[in-house]
Formats: sequence, structure tokens, C-alpha cells
Amino acid sequence: MSIRVLLADDQALLRGTFRLLIDSCADMEVVGEAACGQEAVDLARTHRPDIVLMDIRMPGTDGLAATATICDDPELATTRVLILTMFETDEYVAKALRAGASGFLGKYVTADALLAGIRTIASGEALLSPGATRALINRFLTAPAPGRLLAPPERLEELTPREREVTVLAAEGKSNDEIAQKLFLSVLTVRSHIQRALTKLGARDRAQLVVIAYQCGLVRPASSGNRPR
Repeated sequence: MSIRVLLADDQALLRGTFRLLIDSCADMEVVGEAACGQEAVDLARTHRPDIVLMDIRMPGTDGLAATATICDDPELATTRVLILTMFETDEYVAKALRAGASGFLGKYVTADALLAGIRTIASGEALLSPGATRALINRFLTAPAPGRLLAPPERLEELTPREREVTVLAAEGKSNDEIAQKLFLSVLTVRSHIQRALTKLGARDRAQLVVIAYQCGLVRPASSGNRPR
């Protein structure tokens, strides 16, 4: 089944380029194009895409506000947002993750990297390197920010000890392979623990799982001198 992609960018030339690239892949198709954030929200509700490729800076409703609206809509629970922008700063990445985005890429990426990113997000993974995750957590995600928590702290009690352990390691930026090595588990078992933690905490994907782990205090930044609980 094809990965259904909605393009949201105020530059028609870029949208056309992305459409040609994505439609050239047998496993992907573009289902719509939006020139602003509100149009992206409206088209997402109409087409129910798997992925929204979202620019941040657009007229009217920007990409971050549109991302938050899409990710908060229960009817779009299976739609994931991949931010693609020229403004690849840590602060924008953190804001995008808080809004519910599943990944973040700069517009300088190669065509192959963009297509791989779409496939990564569609598979339910987060598109952030372990190093980027650690940097973002330490600088922004643990800082007070307006808006509701993605999950109440008491939801952590639903996790088994092993699920908590795996969630902590994921939040520290470790890959599934690294977690498997550290805990002497198979990668498949790690994935199963991650998936159960996602379900119990109501997280859309791994990116939200990381944010929840820090918001709820399951993990604290290394700079604070505290070790994970």
C-alpha cells in the first residue's frame, strides 16, 4: 500500500519538485498540496494522509500551529507530520516536537534522505538522531513551556519495570540496537516494549514518547546531576 503524502509549503516550485520526487516512487503518492497552515489542516481532514510534509514559515497559520492542530485531532490519529524547513534550529525542533511532529529535516537534505525520512516516519519511528535527541532534551524539552502535558505523570505507573527501563534508554537518545545490546535483548523485543509503552502512555510515536518521559520526570537532563529514576 502506498504512503499517502500531503505537501504543505508556500512555495509552489518546491511543492512541484517534491511532488515529482515522491510520485516517482512506487511506494508513495502525493494526495494534496497546501500553501498555508490552515489549508494543510483542511486537506489533512479531507484526505487523511499518512504523512504531512510541513514547512514552518507560511502565511497565516504557520506550520507549527498547523502541526499542533493536526496532531490534536483524534480523527487524524494515524497522520504523522514531518517538518521540512530552512530554519533548522534547536528551538524550532523542540517546538515542532512539542506540537506533535514525528520528525524534522532541513531543506538542504538530499532527495534520498527525504524519501528515507518519509518512510521512517510512516513506519512509526521518530526522525531524530540519538545525538540530536540528547541535545534537544538538555536544552529545550525539559524547560517549562506553555501547553498541556502529553500524558499525566500517573500514567507512568502503567508501565512494567522493563518498559520503564526501555523508555528511559530511548529518551536518552539510544537506538533500538543500542538498547538491545545494553539490556541483552533482541531488537524485536525492544520494539515490542517500545510499542507497549507508546500504547500505555498514549504517545503517537517515539518522538512523543521521549517528550513524555522528560515531561513526567521519568528521565532528567544529565546537566541537572540527577540520574534517571
